[in-house]
Amino acid sequence: MNELDFLSAFNRPWSLQEASDYPFFEAKRPAAVLICLFPSNNKLQVLFTQRASHLKHHAGQVCFPGGKAEKTDLDLVDTAYREAQEEIGLQREHLRLLGRLGTYKTISGFAVVPVVAIYDKPIKLDSDLIIDPNEVANVFSVPLAYLMDTQRYYVEMVKREKNSFPIYFVPYKERMIWGATAGILAQLQKHITTHLLV
Repeated sequence: MNELDFLSAFNRPWSLQEASDYPFFEAKRPAAVLICLFPSNNKLQVLFTQRASHLKHHAGQVCFPGGKAEKTDLDLVDTAYREAQEEIGLQREHLRLLGRLGTYKTISGFAVVPVVAIYDKPIKLDSDLIIDPNEVANVFSVPLAYLMDTQRYYVEMVKREKNSFPIYFVPYKERMIWGATAGILAQLQKHITTHLLV
């Protein structure tokens, strides 16, 4: 999927509804993640990180760059950009903001705003990024077209407090994208594929 195809669908009217692992009404701590798209051979890739194995929470999981909002952040876009620069060295001057998805509430109490931006230059994953080993084990990318394919998503219904809720899984090569990250991707995938079919 190239940039023109993506933007023609992304810029259609959005229904920015909240989503969550489960209806966690108490999830109010503001946070943001960056869905960073970047060009490679005229196709868009999506950048992911794998969390360091020594971290107390979500060790080893695949996620987007991001984290909790700080008082010095101008807004949640600034939060996403700052975290991406701290974690993997993305330079904000190359980021072109496209928009935000609906807030995603997590079981850990965060109200996460996914920020979507295009990095306006190719990224060599093995040389262009500066990884903070305290937070990130490695980085990798997945073709956007792969993530916008409904057939790549698997859903498992889990019961909690007598209610069922979905957990999304997206396998890619030897990795598994799941939980909040896959749930956020499912929001984006639904919007994009709906409008690509129009």
